[in-house]
Amino acid sequence: MVLERAARAKLPPFAQVGVGGARALYREMRAKLAPAPPEVERVEDLRADGPAGVIPVRLYRPLGAQPGERPAVLVYFHGGGWTVGDLDTHDVVCREFANLARCAVASVDYRLAPEHKFPAAVDDALAATRWVARMADALGLDGTRVAVGGDSAGGNLAAVAALALRDAGGPPLAAQLLIYPATDMAADAPSHAKYAEGYLLTREAVLWFAGNYLRAPGDAADWRASPLRAADLSHLPPAYVITAGYDPLLDEGRAYADRLHAARVPVTYECFEGMIHGFVTMGGVIAAAHHALYRAATALKALFRS
Repeated sequence: MVLERAARAKLPPFAQVGVGGARALYREMRAKLAPAPPEVERVEDLRADGPAGVIPVRLYRPLGAQPGERPAVLVYFHGGGWTVGDLDTHDVVCREFANLARCAVASVDYRLAPEHKFPAAVDDALAATRWVARMADALGLDGTRVAVGGDSAGGNLAAVAALALRDAGGPPLAAQLLIYPATDMAADAPSHAKYAEGYLLTREAVLWFAGNYLRAPGDAADWRASPLRAADLSHLPPAYVITAGYDPLLDEGRAYADRLHAARVPVTYECFEGMIHGFVTMGGVIAAAHHALYRAATALKALFRS
């Protein structure tokens, strides 16, 4: 139904409308497909210290949080090809994770391309995660239970943050939640050709996003852009990985889960076979979005307890 609606709407390609038009179109699409935002206990707009100045962070506390309670926290990076998306486009997803996982969610408004090329988003993701861990006591959070997560480009940033923080000696992470993550900027896995057209995220868009984000084609070989290319995936936090069955990114998400497993990292991998890229933000029209968020949140809650 979503694909039929998109076909009838004759939505222009992102590359055709330019960066500003793409951001407006993405916001409009997310607003139309998202469910009503669930109530949470409290939402605060904060300012984290970043390498290029302030990084806006929106902190959600779960409904029913008790005074003095110090919840675990998920640092969340929104999707959008490192080019589109913001705190508002993923507001509902963050609210649902807060309530379902019974944790706080710190949504990060990292710098976007093409104004800010790779590795600006990576630098912001790391700075924001470190800031949340460092400020946990002051924010009333449990700094010993910090996870990273995100969808699509945000899943890429979460995976890269987990790798970088491991190599830097912390702060230690309780989990990494990767929702149809982009893990290889080469975009040459079979699923990229198989689902190149007709499933909302097109090959043209994938290449446009990569062109916006990377400084030069050689950046694709850098593990901070392509975590699948990291030499060593051992000693990373437990992972929960979701893919969608009709998604150009399907194969690289599955390959990353396989490499984590081979490196003896505890990993749960689930493919939502009938779904398309971006489906978790479409809970207003796709029931499986709620199911996926529930399963991911349940896994996250268990990892926070372990």
